[in-house]
Amino acid sequence: MKKLFAALALAAVAPAWAAMQAVTLSVPGMTCETCPITVKKALSKVDGVTKTEVSFEKRQAVVTFDDAKTSVQKLTKATEDAGYPSSVKR
Repeated sequence: MKKLFAALALAAVAPAWAAMQAVTLSVPGMTCETCPITVKKALSKVDGVTKTEVSFEKRQAVVTFDDAKTSVQKLTKATEDAGYPSSVKR
């Protein structure tokens, strides 16, 4: 019973503003059809990322993530560290 109350108390403390978000990143440096594999792998390693779709044809990545665990800045840093600088597509 104590564990149940502890779990409920912990759930009540979790940030209410945390939500799943999606962002489209422009990744112009992808120059071949295997580049998206590297970009997807880099983004998938970021804590909080739940889904990644990378398109070579569109030179973009659509990333779904938990904004309580990561940020757009961490996502763009991950692609940059993998050799593919990116920015938010507007």
